[in-house]
Amino acid sequence: MPRIPSPSSSTAPAHGHDPEVSAPGSRRRQPDRTRPAAPPNRTPVALVASLLGFTVITIDVSAVNIALPAIRVSLNSGMTGLQWVVDAYTLMFAALMLSAGAIADRAGARRAYAWGVALFTLASLGCALAPGIGVLVAARVAQGGAAAVVMPASLALIRQAYEEARERARAIALWTVGGSVAMAAGPVLGGLLTESAGWRAVFLLNLPVGLVILGLLVRVPHSPRRPAALDGGGQLTAVLALAGLTFAVIEGGHLGWTSLPVLIAAVLAVACGFAFRAVESRHRQPMVTLTMLTNRQITVPLAVGFAVNAAFYGGIFLLGLYYQQLRGMSGTAAGLMFVPMSVVVTASNLFSPRLVERIGRRPVIVAGQLVFTAAMLAMLPLAAHTPVWLVLLLLLPLSIGGALAVPALTALLIDAVPGERAGTASGLLNSLRQTGGALAVALFGSLLSGPGGGFSLPGMRLGLLAVAALLLATAILSRLLLPRD
Repeated sequence: MPRIPSPSSSTAPAHGHDPEVSAPGSRRRQPDRTRPAAPPNRTPVALVASLLGFTVITIDVSAVNIALPAIRVSLNSGMTGLQWVVDAYTLMFAALMLSAGAIADRAGARRAYAWGVALFTLASLGCALAPGIGVLVAARVAQGGAAAVVMPASLALIRQAYEEARERARAIALWTVGGSVAMAAGPVLGGLLTESAGWRAVFLLNLPVGLVILGLLVRVPHSPRRPAALDGGGQLTAVLALAGLTFAVIEGGHLGWTSLPVLIAAVLAVACGFAFRAVESRHRQPMVTLTMLTNRQITVPLAVGFAVNAAFYGGIFLLGLYYQQLRGMSGTAAGLMFVPMSVVVTASNLFSPRLVERIGRRPVIVAGQLVFTAAMLAMLPLAAHTPVWLVLLLLLPLSIGGALAVPALTALLIDAVPGERAGTASGLLNSLRQTGGALAVALFGSLLSGPGGGFSLPGMRLGLLAVAALLLATAILSRLLLPRD
């Protein structure tokens, strides 16, 4: 199976359901020689449809971050509401990634992709028409759930369309580059749309793109359905555990860490975490095979993925508010500030595999985390009047760290599991990465809100130090516990 990067790069089908793998525990299927390959004129159509879907769900993440200050004013929301606008999407994305691959297998890749795109498009319309922050958050939940289905199904379409391994690898590379370009374009597009047409235009943009994708899918051949077990109990307890934990972190900064709702949410998170473990240990085909978690070549990359995404998405959330609320930049100017960083991220993603070939995976993983730790510390001096050129210079480590580490740790993780469990491992990695991003947004949002709803520099610095400590801890674990190449 080709190595498939994660969201700052890309992701692989979750729940152990690679499109060429049947239910977990079965042998890898040989290509169906009796089924004719997709007609040549339809193969690029499948790639374009897949690429557009991945692009739109990626743009939505980064563009919305730039629109947050405008949403705050328009809907009269506090920092807590803004945190939920971001985390409602990420939370559902993280939780449902665990079983989205099984859904794609059971329904067929094309059908599941069409469902996911249709739901994402309708949810985007709901976001654009939201009269208040509560409706917006609810629509973002639906968006996140739809995105979790779109991600693995888009890759399954590519696997279906390209039978030859080399052509498929090229198609996946294009898919990955499209995600990087979307991440770079998202803040700029979000700023331009917010400033020229209002924050609702950020969501309305998804409507024509969704309709184009659905039109393209008419020309894509039907996908076969495959048996795949759904673990409803595991999925429910995972969602409740993540929701309880996120609620406790977000509302703890607003209501107080010892308030009754926060304590109830924390207890719910812990209880559902234990329930998840119990359900998975008894299920015949669990979403997550618990024996996998006794292997340090699996658990350490999972911890690293969590920490790296906490730093990256927490940093993006922080900077979007820093540029606009503390420095008073327009949405367009704030979006443009992300362009150099996104270019460096793309270049570092391409450079990482070559560096791994020269010095090995463990040194690259450790180095990436140390660079990311330096990025958090480098942002500590940021203030309202820090020169723009210095801000851009200080952000260079933020662009490099995760882009170096993620491809190497993904490859290490996939190599550590049997072939039939590669999708499960990749889905678990991406789920934990999204969870890390969600909790970092929750933490930074709780710390950033100053008196009168202003931007708190001391809170920003405290959050940066916390994430730096987490990254340093996982770097040490990587150095001590990961095998040498």
